[in-house]
Parts: sequence; structure tokens; C-alpha cells
Amino acid sequence: MNFKQKSVMFLATGCFIGNISFAPGTFGSILGLPLCFLLSKINLSVAVPLTIIFVFFAIWIAQEAGKILKAEDPGCIVIDEIAGLMVTFIGLPFNIISAVAGFVIFRVLDILKPYPIRSFEKKLSGGIGIVMDDVAAGICSNIVLRVLLFII
Repeated sequence: MNFKQKSVMFLATGCFIGNISFAPGTFGSILGLPLCFLLSKINLSVAVPLTIIFVFFAIWIAQEAGKILKAEDPGCIVIDEIAGLMVTFIGLPFNIISAVAGFVIFRVLDILKPYPIRSFEKKLSGGIGIVMDDVAAGICSNIVLRVLLFII
């Protein structure tokens, strides 16, 4: 592997956290929590574009990693979980209650992939397919978390 490929794999696997044999997506999501905390501390007019840029970056990295691994959606790629978690928390307060609730909601939706989340995974391929089902899970998680926080 050359330097570019090693760099892509480092980013795609979340500093190699995705290489953990048990629940790599969960550990990748945990890695995304500090980034979500930092995003919550900046103005929403900056946080939204940064999140969108990260999603496009994640698509590119996932695409390249898929080519390197010669696989459609390898479990070791966790940058998609990070992008999905960022979408989960965008525009919401970040505290212990919202962090735990948002994390759990996102992981459940990402694992179960209810409609319409699964359709993104099935209809899209490559990097966009790897990332957009997690972004869809993040959008759904954001909505569910908003409702939950409103009720509480």
C-alpha cells in the first residue's frame, strides 16, 4: 500500500478503530461524539456547512477505501457512522442526555435500517451508498431526538 492508500484507510477506518473485530460501527460512532460536541459549540450557520463538507469528504474517502479493499461496503469503514452521527446532532443541544439518547437512537436506526434508510443502501453504490444510508439514519435520528427532547 502506498502513502495515499494508507492515508485513505486511516481516515476511512476512523484511525483504524474500524479494524476492531467486534462492533466496529459502534466504536466508530463513539469516535464521532467529540466531533459532534465541538460542532455544537459553533454557530449553526457554520456547523451545517461543515457537516455537509464532511459528508462529501466521507463519500470520497469511502469510495476510495472500497476500491482499495475491493468491497462494496466493508464493515471496517466507519467514516460513514461519524458523518451520520454528525447529522444526528446538528442543531441540537449536546449534553449527556442528548448525547446518550442520540447515540442510541442513531445506532438502532443504523443497524435495523427501517424504511427509507435501507432503500439508500440498496439503490446507491460506492462511496455514496456507503455514506448516505448513515446520513439518512442521522436525519431520522435527528427528528426522533428533537421530538424526544421536546417531550422531555
